Amino acid sequence: MAQFRLQGSKVLAVDLSGDAVKAKNGSMVAYDGRMAFKKMTGGGDGLRGMVTRRLTGEQMEVMEVRGEGTCWFADRASEINLVSLRGEKLYVESSNLLCTDAGLRTGTTFTGLRGASQGNGLFTTTVEGSGQAALLSDGPAVVLRVSARYPLQVDPGAYIAHQGELRQQFQSGVSFRTFMGEGGGEAFQIRFEGEGLVYVQPSERNTIGGDV
Repeated sequence: MAQFRLQGSKVLAVDLSGDAVKAKNGSMVAYDGRMAFKKMTGGGDGLRGMVTRRLTGEQMEVMEVRGEGTCWFADRASEINLVSLRGEKLYVESSNLLCTDAGLRTGTTFTGLRGASQGNGLFTTTVEGSGQAALLSDGPAVVLRVSARYPLQVDPGAYIAHQGELRQQFQSGVSFRTFMGEGGGEAFQIRFEGEGLVYVQPSERNTIGGDV
């Protein structure tokens, strides 16, 4: 299995010994050894992934890197966060997914209004199996735990990913930024209930939530 390691907080080094990884197209910044690169149709494996991308306009350009040596990945000086999966499923915004073990299964899942409010379509990317995934964030990501006793409210623009037995619900109401007197703001918030982890970034992507 490929070995993931961070060099600093913004460069991912992946050591390969004949195996492969799937990475965001164009994110390779250097490599040594012998590597083969193949462009793939991203955003989900198989026919269902193709159909949902066409319906929603979701784009996820992916390349497969296979060989022996080390390959380095980065994307616009974004922070990189490593997630280890042991038979679990990770839900992640496609723009925040940098690299995964080739053995991990990627797909798409329906997320309802969250996609509509963000202008990203109604689906999000899933990563499932055993192995490592590297996530991108604008600033150092924060991992927040959700429990039955402590549900969590998240601004859609700050959401990156989540895992565990979590239920999502979209709620309208006073936005974080409107409450702080900064105007604009998101018209919706995501409420997570159950048991699991939610990854958020300290900077918000542009959304159309305030106009919905």
